[in-house]
Amino acid sequence: MVSSSHEALHRIFQKDPELLTRACQRLLDIPFPKPRDIAILNADLTEIEPVERRVDTLLRIETDEGTYLLVVEAQGKKDEGKRGSWAYYLSYLYAKYRCEPVLIVLTQSRATARWAARPIQLGLPGWHSLTVRPLVLGPDNVPLIADEQEAVRDVSLAAFSAMTHGRGPGAAAILESLAAALKTIDAGSAAVLVQLIESCLVDPQAKQIWRDLMAPVNYFFRHPVAEEVREQGIEIGIEKGVAKERAATILRMLEWRDLGVPDSVRERVLACTDLDRLEVWQARAFHATDAADLFDGDGA
Repeated sequence: MVSSSHEALHRIFQKDPELLTRACQRLLDIPFPKPRDIAILNADLTEIEPVERRVDTLLRIETDEGTYLLVVEAQGKKDEGKRGSWAYYLSYLYAKYRCEPVLIVLTQSRATARWAARPIQLGLPGWHSLTVRPLVLGPDNVPLIADEQEAVRDVSLAAFSAMTHGRGPGAAAILESLAAALKTIDAGSAAVLVQLIESCLVDPQAKQIWRDLMAPVNYFFRHPVAEEVREQGIEIGIEKGVAKERAATILRMLEWRDLGVPDSVRERVLACTDLDRLEVWQARAFHATDAADLFDGDGA
């Protein structure tokens, strides 16, 4: 089953596609041409049922030097089966679109990064018919951003840094600098990044630090939902305020993923005050293919 950590690690590049080209240029020293246009494509590469092949994120990058397809794969651990899939993805995409595919692997593990970076060579020894050389972004080449000013300069990169390095004794400094940097961007984008980071953090201590930093007293009352409540002069408790913010985040996530939100779904989410249930719906919002999927298993 695909984890929230896996989903968040690549979805940040759907939120800010140019982050990927900046990462290639700055972190991998790849002279990627400056994009003129970026489009998120359908990631489903299925040809004939029942075989299904789906990349994590697929971006089309238009530059003055040509068009590129960026195949973005989040990888939690070694999986030899994926190496064959990656070769298939690139061959299929080149045949379909007739433009250059580029494989970029994202990981939080140094061991997985070393494994993923190995060239995939198919054919005879010394005469390979196909060679795949993945570009890998992981702990060894993603900068550890624990300085607030550096985080402010590129908030998306700071968020990806937190996703990659958000564990161990250095997690607090990374997350604190990012929390401060989030105050400099619009509330909607900040809310999406907050959820992506929380889903991606696998270290329980780091996750708790992040939740503390994003606690209502530090985050909720900066949000337009809270401002509207205050303007109306309605006094609400902290718990009810958290429920409203969590409900708003769920709806933003669905809208950001271009899923239509019927009034019945919107009303049910906004009416819910059960924080545990809202947390379940928030996690489901990452994987849902339809807004109503939020309620799968909840009954009528």
